[in-house]
Amino acid sequence: MRFIYLLFIAAAIAVISYSCSTKGVKYIDQGEIHYSIDYSGSIGAMPKEILPRNLIVAFKDDKILFEMISPIGNSGIINLGNPEQNIYDTYLSLFTMKYYYPAEKGEIYPGFEAMAGMVIHKTDKNAIICGFDCKGAEITLPADSSKIYEVWYTNEIRVKNPNASSPFHEIDGVLMSFFFLIGHYELRFNAETVYKKEIPDQVFERRDKFIKVSREDIVKFINKMLTF
Repeated sequence: MRFIYLLFIAAAIAVISYSCSTKGVKYIDQGEIHYSIDYSGSIGAMPKEILPRNLIVAFKDDKILFEMISPIGNSGIINLGNPEQNIYDTYLSLFTMKYYYPAEKGEIYPGFEAMAGMVIHKTDKNAIICGFDCKGAEITLPADSSKIYEVWYTNEIRVKNPNASSPFHEIDGVLMSFFFLIGHYELRFNAETVYKKEIPDQVFERRDKFIKVSREDIVKFINKMLTF
């Protein structure tokens, strides 16, 4: 009896650790997901207080927008995927500088070079995050194959190929808890709220007033934003 009780407590703790709020229902095909961001590693001289605090993902059918904006200086990074218009853009704002790089279909967004060669192993683990049933996967990287990163994803949000241009392109599901390695820095994202809402098509159109640059240049600017 005590053993069953302990199992119950352990299961409750696991669910609570991933709990968040949902403003809608399952199987939505458009809306927003708001994630918290935790940083680890050296972030250079830039105070963490002015780094982006949240990731907002807007989605509609097969269109998706990842947006991390700093609360100060309107600085941040945007990844935009709109297959209908063949748009796979990365935008970077750093105070007065505004640049973008248009990737090709199937190309991984710039800035994730440290995640090249990663191996994804899907597991039998399950969790409930924001009311969505999620599956687990373990990630290893060539630099240290003994270190295992855990990510969680759901098939209960209807976005087609949500990770097509990210390092997680092998996972056909919306990521609810995951990480990015950018240079020497690790960013951890955890879903906090899922909203069902109408997203205008204009959100997924190419931005103006950004200067087009090469992939190499925008990677330099991304690293500069974290070490400014």
